[in-house]
Amino acid sequence: MLTKARVILKKYYGYDEFRPGQAKVIGSLLGGKDTIAIMPTGAGKSLCFQIPALLLPGITIVVSPLISLMKDQVDALTEAGIPATFINSSLSGSEAGRRLQHMRAGRYKLVYVAPERLTADWFLAVVGQLKISMLAIDEAHCVSQWGHDFRPSYRNVSTFIANLPARPVIGAFTATATPEVKNDIENLLALQWPQVHITGFDRPNLSFSVLRGENKPQFVQKYVKANAGQAGIIYAATRKEVDTLYTLLKKRGIAAGHYHAGLNDEERKFQQEQFLYDDIRVMVATNAFGMGIDKSNVRYVIHYNMPKNMESYYQEAGRSGRDGAPGECILLFGPQDPLLQRFLIDKSVEQPERKQHELKKLQEMVDYCHTPDCLRHYILQYFGEPTTEEGCGHCGNCTADGEQVDITVDAQKVFSCIYRLKERFGISVIADVLKGSKNKKVQQLGLDRLPTYGLMAERTVQAIKSLVQRLVATGYLRLTESEYPVVKLEPEASLVLRGETRVWQKVFTERQPVQDDTLFELLRQCRKRISERENVPPFVVFADTTLREMSQHRPQDLDAMHQIKGIGELKLQKYGKEFLAVITRYLTEHAAPVGGTETVVAAVPAKQAAGKKSSKAEAEPSHLITLTMYRQDMNLEEIAQSRDLTVNTVQNHLVRCAQEGHSINWDRLIPQQYEELIIATIKKIGGNQLKPIKEALPDAVSYAAIKAVLCKHFSMAGKA
Repeated sequence: MLTKARVILKKYYGYDEFRPGQAKVIGSLLGGKDTIAIMPTGAGKSLCFQIPALLLPGITIVVSPLISLMKDQVDALTEAGIPATFINSSLSGSEAGRRLQHMRAGRYKLVYVAPERLTADWFLAVVGQLKISMLAIDEAHCVSQWGHDFRPSYRNVSTFIANLPARPVIGAFTATATPEVKNDIENLLALQWPQVHITGFDRPNLSFSVLRGENKPQFVQKYVKANAGQAGIIYAATRKEVDTLYTLLKKRGIAAGHYHAGLNDEERKFQQEQFLYDDIRVMVATNAFGMGIDKSNVRYVIHYNMPKNMESYYQEAGRSGRDGAPGECILLFGPQDPLLQRFLIDKSVEQPERKQHELKKLQEMVDYCHTPDCLRHYILQYFGEPTTEEGCGHCGNCTADGEQVDITVDAQKVFSCIYRLKERFGISVIADVLKGSKNKKVQQLGLDRLPTYGLMAERTVQAIKSLVQRLVATGYLRLTESEYPVVKLEPEASLVLRGETRVWQKVFTERQPVQDDTLFELLRQCRKRISERENVPPFVVFADTTLREMSQHRPQDLDAMHQIKGIGELKLQKYGKEFLAVITRYLTEHAAPVGGTETVVAAVPAKQAAGKKSSKAEAEPSHLITLTMYRQDMNLEEIAQSRDLTVNTVQNHLVRCAQEGHSINWDRLIPQQYEELIIATIKKIGGNQLKPIKEALPDAVSYAAIKAVLCKHFSMAGKA
């Protein structure tokens, strides 16, 4: 079955090989086994149930949480030639009824539904008559109250399964799941002896950075301008901050959108589609934005505020680089961020047990923001994935310029203060004592009489707090899991106090973004034109990684283009010629380096190219560019649109090529049923003027056909 799966992979998706982990998940589902797949965003989870759906008999139902996510996935499937649809509240009653009829008729292989639909009597009545081979549950972590995005409606899934006439194979998919969430998925979805495939949480194409002490508005403006051609998301914690930052970017002339729950449905939909279709490059949003965004070419995600837990952060940051190309994830940490998130938790969580759980997760997020160690390793260890190497080599902490600094003396001051405070206070009091603060609380408690009082008088209170947080993040200290956390000493701190070990930290600096090449931008412009014509988001046409590979390999014909990853048969037929035209035009106008060496443009005739070693190719005559495109099976209209010419100019280019002795297949332009009639009319009227010939022939005969006949059967010198 995996052999057949690979055939489908190439035919519909344009890839020769599966990504890591995909084959095992697909094989498990095709073998009829319930399956849990924990795969990072961008690892290709959707393909793991879409390919089995095409191989299994009957229909696959996909439970998906958001309307926009369903639409994007169905659009992408339809573009690839796969019969799919969705049924949700966005449809009218008549349209939903029509799609249900098509389900009965077997016209779909995949049907996406919201979890709320699973309890609707009308839906159950239809599904009960069909052969449901597989039930795929996307974003399966939503079933768990310990997950970061709990949705009670996901609890309907097990009841839905129990009510089906025949139990289908079940696949549960998620990008982020701690061990306790994984257990909930298995139990609450009533999975039967499931195979669990954890591909790994690592996203090697993403770089992670935490920047502290930045002027956040200035940083965002600078970064967005430096990456003006790239799509990015900026997450802020509150609606007010979203609107403030959005207004600031707009005033600076940056094409930005905004998204939060305070906007009405119509405005949110408009903003989202502007972003999906690349009409705006930057989206400023709360965490209400994102789960339904299947946009593959987001190149950066900036968190303007620290999120409340690592699951939320990793999922939101993971919306960068879904196509496998490099993505940057930057978290701008501010000292007020933990206080804001604590306030939001207090406001939204009432159950004491769950609140304590959320506060614990918040502290782990704070630790991430202060660790001097590898950020990638911190993330992987959080999700239970062991790491052996010292560092990843390309996160902000691993690549920061500078050298390790010995901070043992500062650490000893902090540890000594905590010891003398008898481990009874939080970070704020510790910082006040070390600073030598004269506030009322310090004096009333007599803390100004401690030997450690004022030991760090030259530091700001915030700098001292940051130092304490870093020592918490690196395991020298810990915070109690309570509403008002107290700082405790860990055994490693005792070794430092006794002088048996030392403490080091690293100074961090900002990295610079990388810009794109010219051909890649031209290919993106072509993709944008197609997306507007087809009314689909640009990434549905081709992913950035596919365009990047095109710009690197520069295929010269459709066979070569088919070898590019991500180009299936249907998309090759629909779009191949247009992208070939862009590449051909670029190559004729530039001396394009391939593989690190300067080459002569392929479209230049061999006699012209012979012996040339200059890095600048001679500009090819415009009519020969047209001939090259015509020989690539592009029609006159496609050539004209691609080159910003009139169709008449394109016709005349071909006539000129014929006059210069180039071989041209004129039969492509001549309707076979009219060829003899055109010849007879030319012999009767003469071929000196085209208009009388056109007027004497049926309307279906074009000027292009007449010119083609003149070139093929008569001498047309001078009649361009």
